[in-house]
Amino acid sequence: MRFAPLMMVAALAAPLAALPPAPAAAQIPPPGAPMTFAPLAQRLLPAVVNIQTSQAAAQAQAQRRPGAPDVPQAPPGSPFEEFFRDFLERNRPPGGQPQPNRPQPPSRRGQSLGSGFIIDASGIIVTNNHVIEGADEINVVMSDNTTLRAELVGADPRTDVAVLRVRPERPLPFVTFGDSDTALVGDWVLAIGNPFGLGGSVTAGIVSARGRDIRQGLYDDFIQTDAAINRGNSGGPLFNLAGEVIGINTAIYSPSGGSIGIGFSIPSNLARNIAAQLRDVGRVRRGWLGVNIQQVTDEIAESLGLQGGARGALVARAQEDGPAAAAGIQAGDVILRFNGQEVREMRNLPRIVADTAVGSRAPVVVWREGREQTLTVTVQELPAEAAQAGTPTPAPESRPQTLELAGLGLKVGPITPEARERFSLRPESRGVVVTEVSPGSPAAERELRPGDVIVEVQQERVNTPAEVQARLEALRRQGRATALLLIESAQGQRWVPLRLAAPRGSPG
Repeated sequence: MRFAPLMMVAALAAPLAALPPAPAAAQIPPPGAPMTFAPLAQRLLPAVVNIQTSQAAAQAQAQRRPGAPDVPQAPPGSPFEEFFRDFLERNRPPGGQPQPNRPQPPSRRGQSLGSGFIIDASGIIVTNNHVIEGADEINVVMSDNTTLRAELVGADPRTDVAVLRVRPERPLPFVTFGDSDTALVGDWVLAIGNPFGLGGSVTAGIVSARGRDIRQGLYDDFIQTDAAINRGNSGGPLFNLAGEVIGINTAIYSPSGGSIGIGFSIPSNLARNIAAQLRDVGRVRRGWLGVNIQQVTDEIAESLGLQGGARGALVARAQEDGPAAAAGIQAGDVILRFNGQEVREMRNLPRIVADTAVGSRAPVVVWREGREQTLTVTVQELPAEAAQAGTPTPAPESRPQTLELAGLGLKVGPITPEARERFSLRPESRGVVVTEVSPGSPAAERELRPGDVIVEVQQERVNTPAEVQARLEALRRQGRATALLLIESAQGQRWVPLRLAAPRGSPG
C-alpha cells in the first residue's frame, strides 16, 4: 500500500497539457457532481418493484439434517435469518429429534426476493431470470405496497433476462431503456432495488468499466459500477442521470456476500432486444453464423500480415451446414466487421451475430490473403444446442513416431492406417500427424501434442511431412518469425502461431 501515495504524487506532477482531451461525447456539468439525486430518485422509485417468489420446499426439507429445527422465513442474508437459526438451535430438544406427539408444521415454501422495473403502463416488468427461475408463484410489490400476482411471459437463461406481466386496475408508472453504448466510464448512475428485502433503496455511483466478461456465458458484456448492489437488487435497474435504464443489475463480486463496490449490470442495448422478443413471442431467436473461432494474437496477426495489429475473430472452422460456409467464409479468415459493427476481439462476435435478425443478409468483412474482402451471409436461427464459438483444447498425449522438423521440436509422420489406430484419428482426418513434441521447444510452448494433425501451414494444405518442411523453410527464407499452422485435435480445429526457431547449426 506504500506506493499509492507515490502514484498520486506522480499524477499531480504531470503537466496539465499532457492530459488527453475529454471525449466529445462526455458531458461534464459545470458545477461538478449533482448536489442531490432526490428529484430523480423521487421520479423513478414508483416504477421499480420488489419481486417475491416461492416454490415448494420439499427438496430443501429433504436436504435439511435430521432433527434440525424449522427456521422462520426471513429475507435471505438478513441478520434475522441467523438470529432465528441460533435461537432454535439453542432450544432444540435433547437428541436432536422433534418432540413426540407434537404436531408437525405444514410443508413450507421456499422464498426469494429480487427487484424489477416496469417498462409499460399495462404492467410489463423486466427482471433477472435467476430471480424467478423455478418459482411456481410470483408476486410483485409496488412502491405503494400494493401486491399483484405476476405471470411469467418469457425468460432467457443465456442472458439472465425475464419478462413478467401483472394486470393492474389502472395504468402504472414506467421507465424506458436508454442507450447503454453512450454511457462513459466515470458517468454518474443510480441503482434502485430491494436489497435484503428492505424495499425501494437508492444508491449512487459511477460507471467503473465497460464490456466486462465475468465468464457467465457467450454474451457477457457487462457494465461495472460501484453503486452499492446487494442480494435482492438482482433484476433492478441501473439509471443514468436522464432517468433512463442503461443496465439491469445482475451480479456482484464479493468475498463476503455484501457490496464491496464491484457490481455488474446487463447493458440496456442487449436487454432491450431480449425483453422485446420475450414480450412479443415468449422466446428469443438468435442469429447463427456457424463458425468455430479463436482470439487473434499478435503472433497470428503478424503471420497473416493483418494490418492494425491483433483484432477480429479468427475462423478455425466453418461448419459445413452453416450459413458461414454457404457464404464462402473459410478457415483462416479473420472476421473484422459483421453487419456494419467492428469485431474488436473474438468474444464480440457471438453477441453481434446473436443480435442480428434471423433471415437478414449481413455483410461480413474478412481478412484473407493479405487484404480485406466483403462477403454476404444469410443469418440463420441459432440451433438449440449449437456452439457459436469455442477454443479447442489439445488432444491427449500418445506414443511417438518418425521425421523431425528442425528447430521446432516436432516429429511428424504421414497419416497411415497404423497412425489412425495409434492416435485414434478420425477417418476423415487429412494432413500430417504429430508423433513427438520435445519439452521446452516452440511446439511445446504452444501445447502441441502427439496425435495432433497439421492440416495447413500458412493457409496452404499439406499432405506429407516433406510438404510441411518445405513450407516452413520457405517462410524462413522470407524472414518470417512465425508460421501459422491449422491444427486438428479430437476437440476440433484451432490456429497455432509457431515460432520459427533456427535449426541447430544454422547461423544466427
